[in-house]
Amino acid sequence: MRTPSIPVIILTFCLIFVAACQNSNEKPMQIDPPVAEKKPTKLEQHGHERIDNYYWLNQREDQEVLDYLNAENEYYAAMTQHTKEFQNELFQEMRGRIKEDDSSVPYKLNGYWYNTRYETGKEYPIYVRKMENLAADEQILFNCNELAEGHEFFNLRGVSVSPNNKIAAFGVDTVSRRQYHIQFKNLETGELYEDKIENTTGGSVWADDNKTVFYTKKDPVTLRSDKIYRHKLGTPASADELVFHEEDETYSTFVYKSKSKKYIIIGSVSTLTSEYRILPANTPESDFQVFSPRTRGLEYNISHYGNNFYILTNKDGATNFKLMKSTEGNTHHENWEEFIAHRENVLLEDIDIFRDHYVLSERENGLNKMKIVRWDGTDAYYLPMESETYVLGPTTNLDFDTQKLRYFFMDMSSPYAIVDFDMSTQEREILKEQEVLGGQFDKTNYKSERVWATARDGKKVPISLVYHKNTPLDGSSPLLQYAYGSYGSTVDPYFSSSRLSLLDRGFIYAIAHVRGGEYLGRPWYEDGKLFAKKNTFTDFVDCSKFLIANNYTSASHLYAMGGSAGGLLMGAIVNMAPELYNGVVAAVPFVDVITTMLDDSIPLTTGEYDEWGNPNEKDYYDYILTYSPYDNVERKAYPNLYVTTGLHDSQVQYWEPAKWVAKLREYKTDDNLLFLDTNMDAGHGGASGRFESLKETAKEYAFLLDLEGKVPKK
Repeated sequence: MRTPSIPVIILTFCLIFVAACQNSNEKPMQIDPPVAEKKPTKLEQHGHERIDNYYWLNQREDQEVLDYLNAENEYYAAMTQHTKEFQNELFQEMRGRIKEDDSSVPYKLNGYWYNTRYETGKEYPIYVRKMENLAADEQILFNCNELAEGHEFFNLRGVSVSPNNKIAAFGVDTVSRRQYHIQFKNLETGELYEDKIENTTGGSVWADDNKTVFYTKKDPVTLRSDKIYRHKLGTPASADELVFHEEDETYSTFVYKSKSKKYIIIGSVSTLTSEYRILPANTPESDFQVFSPRTRGLEYNISHYGNNFYILTNKDGATNFKLMKSTEGNTHHENWEEFIAHRENVLLEDIDIFRDHYVLSERENGLNKMKIVRWDGTDAYYLPMESETYVLGPTTNLDFDTQKLRYFFMDMSSPYAIVDFDMSTQEREILKEQEVLGGQFDKTNYKSERVWATARDGKKVPISLVYHKNTPLDGSSPLLQYAYGSYGSTVDPYFSSSRLSLLDRGFIYAIAHVRGGEYLGRPWYEDGKLFAKKNTFTDFVDCSKFLIANNYTSASHLYAMGGSAGGLLMGAIVNMAPELYNGVVAAVPFVDVITTMLDDSIPLTTGEYDEWGNPNEKDYYDYILTYSPYDNVERKAYPNLYVTTGLHDSQVQYWEPAKWVAKLREYKTDDNLLFLDTNMDAGHGGASGRFESLKETAKEYAFLLDLEGKVPKK
């Protein structure tokens, strides 16, 4: 093993010395941060040359790279030593609001009631079930606390029980690369079968014969989900049969079972196009049949009911989607018949099918709506809602033959509730309300509202806000503005018990529903991608200016936060308008856009050409280059920055934030804080475990509260 370079050894010694000499209640001594060595690499595309001085940081196994990341971690630890005790206080405070011996609401499937529960002091869930009624004896399927022993990271997912209720397939990841191995457990004897399937998405689907499963494998380099296999229980994975290979690198594939249980369905999707294949679950040895062949720009997904399929689609220019149907055996898109027409102002998001009813999930003017309709057409109505900062949607509805719709509801100042709603009588039963422990939470102490900022092109951008009722709205209050703004992913105005630690200390929390998300329908997404991507960034900046102009905060008290593609947003706004923000938290940020999108060996790259554009084409290259945060770092003052990443991140590789921080250190002209905090054991989602992730939130909050002078002195 190579030994660390002399500068890294000296820096590490200095950091340890400073940390040891610091009183935990004092501000840190000013010490020099790590400086990454410049090793110029010439990158050329379309006749344009870039010099990347930090390209060498992309060698995950290189000792010099690890030394640099560790040095940054030690610098961050030393510079924030005075907040360590406060971080722990925040962690304990947030943990103290969570009911430790909690459990999910049981749901019934094939004669058993399933749920997960937690035990006091334990990090991981316990999966259990009861036969027929809730008074029956509990059977423990998986105790993840025991399974996680000896692992820094642990995640179990994709539990799938065979039709005869005797065997469970499940996926496990102990690295945080989202590469799961699938195993099988006999639920009668507790025996683990020898079958073990590596490098999968973790999920699997049983055929009706109780011995055949279908699963999705990933490309070992790009991690793209590209192959569907058929596995026979009791046979080696090497003998599994490939039933579908998605060769187009811009697509990913998956497999699931229809709610009717009649079909096993393979989906294959890109950003703009969908294609499905179907197979009767009772003939698992048969070949899958294409439902309707891919046509570029045609998106659809399918649900089965009776002798028909119901297709949610954008066919014929239905930007906000419509519902069509086809009969079995006649599923080509030319034969689809309209069932619910397209509406210009209503986004049709999903359909849930039951024996007597179907339920439409819609979004109008940014607000969730659920419409319940009888198949015979004798009744149709919406669930009533009053607030403008709420989240509403269906939850676990696996039972086809029921009158009960299960949905969740929350708003920014009220915890979530799980409700069973009788679709025939319209009676509702609240099954569970989130408990916020600690004895201090009273939802009447908080106010939430929705306001609208005017973007520079005249578009109205909604902002959801929540704050303590005693927080002054005179420009003096700190405000944390959050957004994501990509892939059509909508950040709804949700409740967070952790967020109370900011609200109770005078922070206002704002979600900016910028373009690139789908809050205002599909056109809102389309206007924030490809050659319109910069609308996402300018919307965020214009929301910030609105919040300042309307005295919610001021530039000296405004903070911004975003993660992953939202971290790209953070990188863009600090290049565009650094003067508006006192501090920014960029979590696992996608900041080296042009280099990543030119490297098709990196996970996610090829599947995202329809989101960002393919820079192998000059027009896209030129456009991306105008906003890629790493390429647009300039010699100027930047806000205080806290940047996080994970060494094993498969979504945004650790070297993107590492390179960005190194370049910012070289270019920035200010004395503001700049931290890179790398989790050397985790990936994109951060730490595993129910409470460990709160330690990361505590770090973020301590960074913000320290900038506001709100770290208590003792």
